[in-house]
Amino acid sequence: MKKIMNTSLIYFVLAMAGDVFYREFTKWNGYTEPTTLGVLHVHLLVMGTVLFLLIALFTKITDLEKNSLFKKFFVLYNVALPFMVVMMLIRGIVQVLAIDLGKMGNGMLSGFAGLSHITMMVSLLMLLIALKKEMVKG
Repeated sequence: MKKIMNTSLIYFVLAMAGDVFYREFTKWNGYTEPTTLGVLHVHLLVMGTVLFLLIALFTKITDLEKNSLFKKFFVLYNVALPFMVVMMLIRGIVQVLAIDLGKMGNGMLSGFAGLSHITMMVSLLMLLIALKKEMVKG
């Protein structure tokens, strides 16, 4: 439970830092258009803070923390979410600074972002299966 709550807290701090970075970086560069940086903090809040708060509630009523699939989810998800956030951060900085990555650079960034989303999907599926096993235990 403590590890889950600490994880939620870490994602909250990162979300707040992401919002400050977005606000200050765009202001400093005089950028007023929409950018990926604008949704960075929401992703961290919902997919980090809120998700782990919900998981903490489930651990109070189940043995979720002892589930082997949940343990694998925890590791994989905490690699996938930061990876996704870093890709969003890079994309946002590129947008604000109007950096031309070229076709290959843009494709690579999109490809890595896609891999992070696939990893997120796999880890969330692991969580749902682990939750189902724990909730329907007879």
